[in-house]
Amino acid sequence: MDGFAYIPFDEPDNPGPLARYLPLAADGIATAFLARLSRPGDWVLDPFGAAPQTDLEMARLGFRVLVAMNNPVTRFLLETAANPPSQADLRAALAELAAARKGDERLETHLQSLYLTECTKCHQQVPADAFVWERERGVLAARIYHCSCGDNGEYPATKADQALAASLAIADSLHRSRALERVATPHDPDRVHVEEALECYLPRAVYALITIINKLDSFSPSSERRRALLALVLTSCDEASALWPHPSERPRPKQLTIPPRFLEKNVWLALERSVEFWPEGGQLVEAVNWPSVPGEAGGLCLFDGPMRDLAPHLKDAHLGAVVTVLPRPNQAFWTLSALWAGWLWGREAAAPFKSALHRRRYDWNWHAAALYAALKNLSSCLPLNAPFFAIVPEPEPAFLSAALLAAAESGFELTGLALRTRHDPAQILWQRHAFSHSDKEPARIDAEAVRRAIISTLQERGEPVPILHLHAAGLAAMADDHTLRWRPEALAQINAPILATLAGPEFVHHAESKNPEIGLWGLTDWDAATDSLPDRVEMTIVHFLQKNPGAALRDLETALNAGLPGLLTPSLGLLRAVLASYAVETDGRWSLRPEDSPSTRLADLESAAQALTALAPRLGVTLQRQESPQRLILWQDSGELVYAFYLLASAVAGRILWQNPYLPERSLLVLPGGRAGLLAYKLDRDPALRYVAERWRIVKFRALRRLSEMTGLTRERFEKELSGDPIEPPEQMKLF
Repeated sequence: MDGFAYIPFDEPDNPGPLARYLPLAADGIATAFLARLSRPGDWVLDPFGAAPQTDLEMARLGFRVLVAMNNPVTRFLLETAANPPSQADLRAALAELAAARKGDERLETHLQSLYLTECTKCHQQVPADAFVWERERGVLAARIYHCSCGDNGEYPATKADQALAASLAIADSLHRSRALERVATPHDPDRVHVEEALECYLPRAVYALITIINKLDSFSPSSERRRALLALVLTSCDEASALWPHPSERPRPKQLTIPPRFLEKNVWLALERSVEFWPEGGQLVEAVNWPSVPGEAGGLCLFDGPMRDLAPHLKDAHLGAVVTVLPRPNQAFWTLSALWAGWLWGREAAAPFKSALHRRRYDWNWHAAALYAALKNLSSCLPLNAPFFAIVPEPEPAFLSAALLAAAESGFELTGLALRTRHDPAQILWQRHAFSHSDKEPARIDAEAVRRAIISTLQERGEPVPILHLHAAGLAAMADDHTLRWRPEALAQINAPILATLAGPEFVHHAESKNPEIGLWGLTDWDAATDSLPDRVEMTIVHFLQKNPGAALRDLETALNAGLPGLLTPSLGLLRAVLASYAVETDGRWSLRPEDSPSTRLADLESAAQALTALAPRLGVTLQRQESPQRLILWQDSGELVYAFYLLASAVAGRILWQNPYLPERSLLVLPGGRAGLLAYKLDRDPALRYVAERWRIVKFRALRRLSEMTGLTRERFEKELSGDPIEPPEQMKLF
């Protein structure tokens, strides 16, 4: 498993429609993986189809991508992204819908009238952008609007606003029954579950949506206008729900739980804004239905059903790789998908996915079983050397346990596991077992092997880490021993030796909470002779830029991850913190600052040493100079230490801080001003190192030059000046 390098990725400017329910977009991971292992034209299997953008990426690279699509909503997202309607088509379809009649009114006018409110400034009636509700009191509390007179913002709701909402609620049962009918008949046992799902829509939203959806029936099923309108209405179905907390920037609901204070958005305005959710342009991709085959240029082959139904058809398939984004449990999206599928495509379209309506809670044991059900027949369909690469969005310990357990039980050998932070997707690589272990009795988990793996990970990183990395190390040890096997209460038995290890006396939990998933975990005794990960990152980046001036960030990130693979992968924040300290960017290219060239810094170090040498007799102290293993100058008085100055051109201070034999309050780091912020950043991320360094002081080169030029300098004045320049990160580094 050693040497698996984390693949860098991009975050898209426009993540696309329904992005808050889909795996967090990480463009470029799948294609970068395939580009180095497979050839365009090869078959790639995605057994889950949870991330349409990833499948589209691979198809655009020239691969034939076979996708098992059980969710009609994600299927529509993928088909539409493969051949997207233009912005002009979307606007034309919207204009045609707006001009449709509702009684004597245009449909747009009628729907906008549902949201009219009075401007506080000019008193004219304007459509509100949204209303704000308080769930517990069931009260419409505020309205948000933009008026042509220039007045805009959030204001308390008026009695007229509340009366309008109440009048719409009177006929709610009629419109709600129509919404139910499109998903389940009155005698359908699932109807009660549809009713529960509908509770996340207010009466006004139900009426507006059903009115719009009914108008869709007047468009030809095969027309481009209908397809464009379906795209807009689908995103509006989400915008119209009550699952929008207020205030909140980027909600990612996973349960159908209405927030305490939530938005009721204007459905027509949501329809208009949905045009921007569907980006146009990009390479068109051929999309066919299984068993049809895309052409040699690559494309999408969509299987309408779950992986367990596709698996029996793969015996004679020549799959080059399995590449997928593992789905997270998401009761909100899966339930709403069944609802929206019925509204937009009818009860028949919703039927295969209606099982999502039944379940309200998805625990990780259930999820592990679901992943196993999808993968258990897959390994026999793959050649021995075919890779199975998975992207795990929003990783957490239980998610990793479920994923690795399901894959191991399905006959896959773990060959790579890379983590960056809990905010970044994990990346896992498997290959099928050469020999099956399924017929053997599950071996007992070796708690000592788990302990060794966790300690080794901490020692290699040389800093406290979140439990996610230690949990991953323990899982990898179990995978190596083939003890990740299905057994009663499997996840609990997997977690037990990891948590038992961390309860041992050799570990420290840096957190105020006793919850092991909060805070950082470290060792009670660190190896002072090992450079910490932040120090290694700093040295690696500086050496890379010395050899590759004008390097692109992606090239730097790739090289850094290759040198620090797997569970050592440094965060992007640490990388940027080092760049902020050392480098300048020009047109997206990074180079060392002129003052950070090796020759300049050597001259600075010698200048600092000479300044300290010159100051010693003026302050009545003797001087002792040492060049190895660190540049060290000692000031002494009658054999007693006055100060120990460590001279550095970098912020690689970990070993010095840990190994220093002198009193910390008499120990100082002498370094460039540009390194002080980076050192502060390192101390901020490492509570163990911060504790060691808390009584140290820092002298910047410029401060030392100023002190050496002072006349009448005394020891008392020198001591006072040393205390006036604390270690503080510069403003741009606080962002990291």
